[in-house]
Amino acid sequence: MLGFAHPWLALLLPLPALVYWLVPPYAARRAAVRVPFFVQLATLTGASPRGGASISRRGLWRSLGLAACWCLALGALMRPQWTLPPVHHDQPARDLLLLVDLSGSMDTADFTDAAGNKVNRLTAVKQVLDDFLARRQGDRVGVVVFGNAPFALVPFTTDLKLARQLLGEMQVGMAGPRTVFGDAIGLGINLFATSTAPAKTMIALTDGNDTASSVPPDEAARIAKDKGIVIHTVAVGDPAAAGEEKLDEAALKQVADLTGGGYYRALDRDQLAGIYTRLDAIETRKVDTVSFQPRVELYWLPLAALTLLSMLMQAIRLVRWPRRRVAEATR
Repeated sequence: MLGFAHPWLALLLPLPALVYWLVPPYAARRAAVRVPFFVQLATLTGASPRGGASISRRGLWRSLGLAACWCLALGALMRPQWTLPPVHHDQPARDLLLLVDLSGSMDTADFTDAAGNKVNRLTAVKQVLDDFLARRQGDRVGVVVFGNAPFALVPFTTDLKLARQLLGEMQVGMAGPRTVFGDAIGLGINLFATSTAPAKTMIALTDGNDTASSVPPDEAARIAKDKGIVIHTVAVGDPAAAGEEKLDEAALKQVADLTGGGYYRALDRDQLAGIYTRLDAIETRKVDTVSFQPRVELYWLPLAALTLLSMLMQAIRLVRWPRRRVAEATR
């Protein structure tokens, strides 16, 4: 669709006509010869003597050419633009951070995969997380793994293919054999510090209790709540286990409750998949749709036409001028 950036300049279209009618002609004194047949001379030349001034007539084609040049100049100043169809861009409105426990107990083979084979807990988690991330188009996703210490495996990114690839490469014990759940939440809070997304969510997966954190999980959860971060906790351990592998359900529930998230327990792969289905329904995709219409500037078209027309008029004038002089000399 064609439009103009400065359409109000069209009001200047009749300006030359107003100047022609209202402003007196430019007068220049030149030497002249007095002749008794002045009236007949004026008639023959087509001039209109008036008040001691001689106003030469402008030809029709020259007048039309000047009018066209004025219209083209105004057209260029009005900045014609061709508006293209709207372009819609989905901007992520949520940052989603996964906290994955890689302690030694995640090597326990008490889960069954889709083919019915016994697999360890981490393998089951990776399989279900891969399906979960495949449905997170529109979110920025990050991954933090923790054991003896937390590490940012995947910084926030919209490249879900990369995130899924790095998740598939996780191994039990690569972050150490212990569990620092509270410190993992703290690292997640630091990663969210530069986030501008209006919705911030953590999903924490662990199968043990916190054994070495410098910041207790409940204190880290309170800080997360103050930062507007929601934490969902998923327990993949055995509630009847003892020692370091004992599942601290109370701490996980407290973390979820403090931040407005949910606590879920997964004892097998089907339960784990069901948890992510529920989380997928709760944490629906949020995007801000940004729309804009590209505009192509077309001011150069009337400007180019103005240049060519003025050059053509000047060329015609230069060609006709010698002929006119010859015609006047032969009279």
